[in-house]
Amino acid sequence: MQTAQFSPSAQQSAPFKRPPVGPERQLDTQNILGFDVVKAGMAETVYWIADRAQSRTPTQIAFLNAHCANIARKDWRYRDTLENVDALLPDGSGVSLAAKLDGKSLGDNLNGTDLFGPLCRCLAFRKIPVFFLGGAPGVAEDAAKNAIDDCPNLTVAGTQHGFFSPREEDEIITRINASGARVVFVAFGVPSQDVWLARVRHRLHAPVVLGVGGLLDFVSGRIPRAPKWMRNSGTEWIYRLKCEPRRMWQRYLVGNVTFTLNAAKYAFGRRKRNLIKRSDRAAARAMDIAASFAGIVALSPLLIGTALAVRLESKGPALYRQIRVGEDGKPFEIYKFRSMRIDGPSQAELSQGKHDRDDGVTFKLKRDPRITTVGRFIRKFSIDELPQLWNVLKGDMSLVGPRPALPVEVEKYSTVERRRLRGKPGITCFWQIMGRADLPFDRQVVLDVAYLQKRTVWMDIAILLKTPIAVLTARGAY
Repeated sequence: MQTAQFSPSAQQSAPFKRPPVGPERQLDTQNILGFDVVKAGMAETVYWIADRAQSRTPTQIAFLNAHCANIARKDWRYRDTLENVDALLPDGSGVSLAAKLDGKSLGDNLNGTDLFGPLCRCLAFRKIPVFFLGGAPGVAEDAAKNAIDDCPNLTVAGTQHGFFSPREEDEIITRINASGARVVFVAFGVPSQDVWLARVRHRLHAPVVLGVGGLLDFVSGRIPRAPKWMRNSGTEWIYRLKCEPRRMWQRYLVGNVTFTLNAAKYAFGRRKRNLIKRSDRAAARAMDIAASFAGIVALSPLLIGTALAVRLESKGPALYRQIRVGEDGKPFEIYKFRSMRIDGPSQAELSQGKHDRDDGVTFKLKRDPRITTVGRFIRKFSIDELPQLWNVLKGDMSLVGPRPALPVEVEKYSTVERRRLRGKPGITCFWQIMGRADLPFDRQVVLDVAYLQKRTVWMDIAILLKTPIAVLTARGAY
């Protein structure tokens, strides 16, 4: 029997110095061709997979190479599967080329055949059983024998060829579950293996499942691997084409060209979109500077008059300063006209009252007893927000953007709600012109996230033009 070329047989201990990873954290990723591809070293990836298996954390792992990307462009089910796996590992020089064309970098080439040996040694060291599923009859068994020859401590809980009928699926899943395997290598080829795993993973007791393509053919010795120098140089595909020209010519000769053209088109399109986006944001910043400066000059009589009215009605400063959370979670100091008495009750005291409208994240009262008479007027017509023109001029804020949140509110944000922090906060926004505080917080989040995804300078102008109408109607202003 030919020995598989995947790992030195002498090593029976853990294959690497353990990196600082664990089952609770995700591996770093890089977006390549629209997919979040793992950016990590071989050791980090091996230990992450083993940690997930040991802690019984449900994990589906797939691989992305040029052939996979070509199929995913035509098969929406397969693309959806790759977008939702727990780890998508880069496989081969094609993905590396796509990253370079897009000006990005990846970690190690984490193809299944190179990953298999170190992973098996790590699983053997921890006594984690594995199951081999796939290949022609006899392939999985031969792969298991060769794997044990190279790694005698490896526990192979079972094997099964991949040529079974749909009627046998329930029986095979029962066998895998009864085996006690915690890692299942599935070799049906793409896209079948990954789509199948996505469909049945909730029925499999094994926490970690991997779609490994032709891995079992290599490990069994049925198909030889290219010399190491060809693998290192990214030309293994030439060796595969030489060995199986009739089966592989279209995949490599046609597929590689198609993949390269699509990767170049994707990279060019993304750079074009980024250039347009940067130009649009530069235009928006220029508008912010010009409009905020002109606003401060033109509204100076109103600003001075409001400051005097605030000071005359109640003791304390005319301006109120407060720390808010800005773009990417960066804190900054916001300026507003003071609309409340400085000796009023605290928010904690008010939250116990019958007028409480605390939604778990934000806190608003329609009849807040802390608000002064002048404060109620300037709040109704948003005059209290005018000092934020200085924040806009400084660059902490924009004229249009999600309203800046308090740090205590951001601490309560979910992952989706944190998307509000992906752009500069603004004086006005979508929900400010559609109901202001009358809109529930979850609706505000939806509108803010939608704005940040589609924003343009023309959209900003449209929101600014509608803002005076919202201010005059005073809907939701309290």
